[in-house]
Formats: sequence, C-alpha cells, structure tokens
Amino acid sequence: MGWGSIYSRRVKVFSVALVIYVDYKAVQQREKWTKKSKRATLWEKAHERNAKRVLSLIIELEGLWVKLGQYLSTRADVLPEAYISLLRQLQDSLPPRPLKEVCQTIQKEFGKTMDDLFAEFVNEPLATASIAQVHRATLINGQEVVVKVQHEGIRAIILEDLKNAKSIVDWIAWAEPQYDFNPMIDEWCKEAPKELDFNHEAENTRTVYRNLGCKKSHDENKSSNHVNVLIPEVIQSTKSVLILEYMDGIRLNDSASLEVFGVDKQKIVEEITRAYAHQIYVDGFFNGDPHPGNFLVSKEAPHRPILLDFGLTKKLSSSVKQALAKMFLASAEGDHVALLSAFSEMGLKLRLDLPEQAMEVTTVFFRSSTPANEAHQNMKSLTEQRDRSMKVIQEKMQLNQKEVKRFNPVDAFPGDIVIFTRVLNLLRGLSSTMNVRMAFLDIMRPFAESVLLGNINKRPVANAQWIYNTPVHSDVEAKLRQLLVELGNNDKILGIQVCAYKDGEVIIDTAAGVLGRYDPRPVQPDTLFSVFSATKGITAGMLHWLVDNGKLKLEENVANIWPEFRGNGKEHIKVHHVLNHTSGLHNALADLRSENPLLISEWDECLKLIEASVPETEPGKQQLYHYLSFGWLCGGIIEHASGKKFQEILKEAFIHPLGIEGELYIGIPPGVESRLASLTLDTDDLNKLSAMRNRAELPSTFQLNNVAEFATSLPVFFNMLNIRRAIIPAANGHCSARAFARYYAALADGGLVPPPHSSVSNPPLGSHPHIPNFPSKKTHKKQKGKQTNVVDAASKNKTNDCRETSYTRFVNEGSNSSSSTNITDCTANRDGPRNESSKIFSNPRIHDAFMGVGEYGNLSLPDGMFGLGFRRFKSEDGYFTGFGHSGMGGSTGFCDIKNRFAITVTLNKMSFGGVTTKIIELVCSELNIPLPEGLSGSGERGVDVSIPLIN
Repeated sequence: MGWGSIYSRRVKVFSVALVIYVDYKAVQQREKWTKKSKRATLWEKAHERNAKRVLSLIIELEGLWVKLGQYLSTRADVLPEAYISLLRQLQDSLPPRPLKEVCQTIQKEFGKTMDDLFAEFVNEPLATASIAQVHRATLINGQEVVVKVQHEGIRAIILEDLKNAKSIVDWIAWAEPQYDFNPMIDEWCKEAPKELDFNHEAENTRTVYRNLGCKKSHDENKSSNHVNVLIPEVIQSTKSVLILEYMDGIRLNDSASLEVFGVDKQKIVEEITRAYAHQIYVDGFFNGDPHPGNFLVSKEAPHRPILLDFGLTKKLSSSVKQALAKMFLASAEGDHVALLSAFSEMGLKLRLDLPEQAMEVTTVFFRSSTPANEAHQNMKSLTEQRDRSMKVIQEKMQLNQKEVKRFNPVDAFPGDIVIFTRVLNLLRGLSSTMNVRMAFLDIMRPFAESVLLGNINKRPVANAQWIYNTPVHSDVEAKLRQLLVELGNNDKILGIQVCAYKDGEVIIDTAAGVLGRYDPRPVQPDTLFSVFSATKGITAGMLHWLVDNGKLKLEENVANIWPEFRGNGKEHIKVHHVLNHTSGLHNALADLRSENPLLISEWDECLKLIEASVPETEPGKQQLYHYLSFGWLCGGIIEHASGKKFQEILKEAFIHPLGIEGELYIGIPPGVESRLASLTLDTDDLNKLSAMRNRAELPSTFQLNNVAEFATSLPVFFNMLNIRRAIIPAANGHCSARAFARYYAALADGGLVPPPHSSVSNPPLGSHPHIPNFPSKKTHKKQKGKQTNVVDAASKNKTNDCRETSYTRFVNEGSNSSSSTNITDCTANRDGPRNESSKIFSNPRIHDAFMGVGEYGNLSLPDGMFGLGFRRFKSEDGYFTGFGHSGMGGSTGFCDIKNRFAITVTLNKMSFGGVTTKIIELVCSELNIPLPEGLSGSGERGVDVSIPLIN
C-alpha cells in the first residue's frame, strides 16, 4: 500500500522535523550578516524550502499528517504564504486510491455487487482526503449521490500516527513547558478514532441537519438565529462506506468560479460562522473540522454554504455550553467576574490570579479575523501580547528568564474546550484564506445570548427547578415559597435567598431563581450576593466588638485613636458620632462618584481622603446618612484601634465564631467568582424612585433624585471584579442569606451563637475555606496605652446560662425621655450549657448599645432613624424592638429582640424594597410578629414608596 513500516514513518517524521529546525536556526544566523533589504527574501526562500519538505512528507505518509496539514493550510492569519499556498492542496487533492480497492470495500460492506448498487459509478474521484475518497454515482432508482469510501488499512495508520504525535507533544512539553499541547493531543486521541466509523458520521450528519433545520428551498421568513445553510441527506451507511445525496457546488478555493457565479465571499463566511455559532451555543453539538475542503457553495442563487463531513463532532453538556456562552459574553463586555466564573464552570484552572491577563487572552481568542496579507503583522502583535503577559507573570512570581519560559500558567485545560478552540482557529483561518474580515463577537453574540437568556427567562411557571431543591423547614417557609413563585412569575425576582431564625432555630432557608441576567445557573444556599449598605450592619458590629473587648470606647475622640484623622475641624468627632451618622462627614468622598469612581477600590487612598475631609455640621447635632464615608470612618477606627487589618478582625469577631467561613466577605477573595450572583436593575422600581420626594435624613448628595440618576450604573460598576474585591466597608459585603441570618440571629440573642445551622442545607454552612481578601497595606498600632487582652475580655460574663435582654420604648416621638424594659431569657437552659466561646458579645446591654438607647441614649440623637451603627425599628406602640440595616436594591438584615426573630433577604434584581417588604410582611404576619415601622406596606400598593430601602 506504500504506507511504510511504523519505524520508517517515525524516522521520516523526526528527520524532516530536525532538518527544518536546523534550516531555520541557520537562517537566523545568516540574517545577522545579510543586508536589511535582502532579509525578507532570505526568509521567503526558507519558508518555500521548508513548506515543500512538509508537503512532500505529508503526501508520502498521508494518514493523520494530512489532517495536520489541512489545519495548517487554514491558518493564513499566522503562517507564511508559502505554507498556505502549498498545503492548500491537501484540502481535496491527495493522490487517489486504486479503483479496485474502492470497489472491493463497497461490495464487502454492502454484500452486493457494484451493478446491484449503482446504475452508474464515476471512476474518477471527486476528492481524496486523509481517511477516504469520494466518488459520484447514480443509484438504481436514479438518485444522484456521492459515495464516501474509507481507505483500506487507514485505521491502523491513524492510531499509530496519534501515538507518534503524542510522543512529539510530550517532548515539546518537557523541553518548553509553556508550549504544553497535551490537552489538545489527548482530546484528539479520544475523538479522532470516531471519524473511522461512518455509521457514527451518518448519525452526526442527521443530527446537525435536524438542528439547523436545513431545507433545499430558501426560507425568507427565518428567525433571527436561523442559519441558511445546506447539508446533504444521508442515504445509507456502513462502518466504512457512506452514501449521501449529491449537491452541486463550488469549492471555496476555486476563486475563479466563485467570481463567475457572483458569490459574495463575505456573506458565505459569515453564514458558515453563524452555522457554527448555532451548533456550539444553541445545539451543543458541532462539527470539529471546518477546514475549506469541507465546504461548498451552492451554484443556485441565493448562494448558500454546503456543510460536509461530520466525522469529527463534539457534544457539550448543558453546563459547558452555558459556560462557553458566558465566557464569550464576558469577553465581549470585559466582565472579569463572569470570565473567571466561566473558567471555573468549564474546569479551566489557572495557577495564578491574573484576571487582566486572562481577559486579554480571551479577547485575543475571539478577536476579529484579518486577511491573509496581514498575517505577519498579526503574528507580531500576538507575540508582543504574549511577551507582555509573560512579563507580568515573571514579576508576580519573581521568576528569572529561564524559569518563566518553563512556567505554564494553565493548571488544567478541559478536553471539551480543545475542539472548540480548534474550530474557532479554523474559522479564523478560513476567513483569512477567503481574504475577508470577520467580527466574531458581533456574529456569534446573538447565539451565545440566546442560550443563556432562554434559560434565564424561564420563570417559575415554566421551570420546576426555579426554587432550589431543599426541604421546607416550616409552614411559613412553604407559604413564602408560594409568594416567591408569584413574584418570580411577575418578573420581580431574578435570584433571591431568604433565611430566618426564630428562637435560635432555622425556620426558613430558601434559595430561588438564577445567578444573573447572563447566568442561568440556579441560586443555591451558598451563593454570594452583593448586599450594598446592609454591609454597614456588619462593619458596625465589628466596631462594637472592639468596644466589647476593651480595645475601644464609644466616647473616645477618633483623632486619639487615629492621629492622621486630626485636623480640619474633626478634633471633636467621637466614635459614637460616626456610628450615629452625626459626625458631619456625610458628604465626604461624595465627589468620587463623578470624579474618579474607581478610587473607591483603593483602601489607603480613601482613608487619606477621610483624613483630609472637613465636617459640614457640628458633631452630634444633625443625623445625616453617611452612605459612603461610614465604611472608611469605621474601617480606619477598626484598624487603628486593633492594630490589625480589617479582614483579620472580621474573621476573628464573626466569621470563625459563627462558623460561616466562605460565605461572608467584605471584598471577595480570588476563587469564589463562580458562586457570585450578578446584579441587575428593576427598571420599573427605578422609575418610581425618580418620582419620590426628597428625604430630610439623607445628605444633599444622596437624595432620591440623585439615586435615580446613578442607580442605572450601579449594577455594572459593582459587578466589576476590582470593585467586588475591594474592601468597601459601607457597601461591598458579599454573603449568603444563611450566613447573614446567622449573624443577626446571634445579635438578636445578645451575641449568643445559635446552634449549628440546619443539617438539610447543602452544602453545609461553613464548609467552604475562608480566604481573607487582600487586606489594606498598612497595619496600625493602637495609639493609647491602655489595652485589654481580647481573649480575657471576650471571656467575661460568658458563663451565665440566663441573661437579661432589654429593649427601649420612647414615650413619644419628640421626647428625650425613654424607659427600658428587661426580658429574662433562659434559652441557654433550654439548649443545655454553652461553653465560653459560644458568645460573640459579653455586654449584657449590647442591644441598647446597638440601638443607642438606655444608658447609651446620650450617645445618639433620640429622634434619629439610626442608633449606633444600625437602623432601629419601633413597633406600633412605640417600643424599640429591633434593629438592622438594608442595602441599595433591597438586600436586608433585621432582627426583633423581643420575639427572638432574625431574617435576611439577599437578591440580585435591585428592587428598592418592594420585594423585600412583601417577604418580611408575609413572614411577620404568619409568625404573629409586629411589622417594624418603615418596613410596613401601604395599602394596595404593597410598599411604602415614600421610604424605599436604599440605605
């Protein structure tokens, strides 16, 4: 057969490779001594010599090497013209196999003579390829067909060539680790043998034919994502012979005929690209071999692409298909969070946290194609981009020049992505070969969007899995889920979590909806939501924890703790002024929104701005919501008072004691991106917001008309990776509702840690590793000499089984007098003895401290909405019964002290309180708990639109 022995094939491959390598190294040396004007000619001749060597070797060996040559022949965007022009011959014009061999194969496969099968059989093949050759024929019934016949003995040759290719790739990976192509060759070794079964190819052809809705007649009323291509129908098949209907078409490399028939090459390549986008993103089943030899163009107008050869196909799971679509859209929109999440979902693991470089590489991958005559410049720019990325890696890893060359930033490359990558490269090469420009992002985007939006738009009525499958804890949770379904069907919920505690036990833990507008994965109990200003309740708790542990006093001047804070009239601002929103710094940092919003992610810079700020009102005289400055005021105090970093205190105070590792962050760490819910906006609620009147308790820069103006940009801004990773203690908490609820359940019980979270919640709360985020660069030392050992202070008064819980009642709105009522709570007796580490606060009057009442009443304005860090809530009879904090868009944490009740809501469709209010109304009604003032409804409207949850 002329194939040569296995040993001979190996020797020839490695010999030619060595000759080509030595030739190019010699040219590199000669270039140094050649005039600049003659260097281009020197390289052109080298390319011609070596391209001929490659072509001669491929023609002699055939088999798998033809496939490689066909692939290289399409890469006009990166290979010299000499290679393209010579290797292009491999697309359809290999030397044919003997006719006798072809006929023997046909007769053996069908068990019939040629005369019994065909009325006419054309001896001259239409084309000869690496695995088979194709003949035109006419069946006995008169139908014109093509007959694809597999080469005899090709199976053994292909399998052996795969082994040889694997050996070469292994050697390259050892010699140059940054060129590790093992994932690609491993996937090829798995998929290539399937091409040798023509029954498999026949079924693939039928599948793609059905998926693309191929018709012979042109459909003028096609949908936006319909593709207008042709695929031959399968007539009959065996393992080695495939009979298809005959379609008369023009080869893509037949430029003269394309011009004669008036074919628009741009439209043809665009339609081929659309067909592949449909196969990948919509169907999840695509042809993995789109080289020019596998396409024809119909001669009849309107000229349509004819797709051939479905031997190498790839089937994607629904999750991988969605991840690929998400990766594509993340690249199109520059969304680093979505990109890293997509990588995680598809199993692509990186050894380094380099989101900017990952985005650069992905953007290059989906870049527009360029004509062949720009290949040199294109290759040069790609090389420069790669060098820049490797320089960043070298600096981050502190590697020397030799080490960085051997460093591979990819830790795991999933096999599903290999064929996808090959297809994109082949399509780019195809457009370059056809000398057209192709904007892949524009052409493929509608298909990527459709697969995600198609799943996202499935409201509860059409999606039985809309509510995540966890057991119902109580009757009230069952009724809550009915409400969530109703709100979801009315398009008021995208993704949501609700968790509630009553008497220290979980009674609600529900997750529902999807992670984002372009992320149809379900919200799960451990999903992380951005909760905006609900973060302030956590930050305030940290400051109270330092007070509780003797590191800080509420009456201290901030400047005594934080010397750089002194100046510009801030000398008399005390810690309690900051917590009570009466420091006068309510508009500090307000200019960031318009001048340099990204500066919000710079911890040290924002602390410097706070240090330079000037109060607008006298401390303690007027309560105006510190919507942005609150976080850095508290953050600066926390770090200077503790001598530790902000994240360290958060973990020490709450994360570890409450067992909520991995589910509550202020600034996310790398590695959690796949659990993030993406923010979007309820535009209906936004329109209501813009029509509302201003509120006296809000600063001038944060009135409702201002909020309505910048709210449209909030989802995009707070979805950004660098913002999500920033430590913004007033607005950047990321948590699950169950972790947040556990925090408020502990606060409701005066710091007593609740029993372990519900065992039916999966994955278990606290099972994720907790990696603190990038802390601020400085560590601060406590300026004052008096210190109390944190462990000792935290241990005080924690052995009592019974404790007093107090709430305070104002006599009337304008009165400064108040009275306290004490409730004895012996839940510790009910649950058994607690150990000393089961409380996060030791102060028996901690509730008064949170609300700024009782003995702490002189530290807060009596008629203000806020106590000391928390918004306080009264019942209808005037009692202060609870506290909490809401965030922009409706995420909320709240607890009722008297009823030992805590509830949190986290959501990603920012609704300004309407959804949250309905949820809390239902739950409180079912539990017979008075609804707090400010969270009550307003008749038929269902929510008091005059007081939206925007703080």
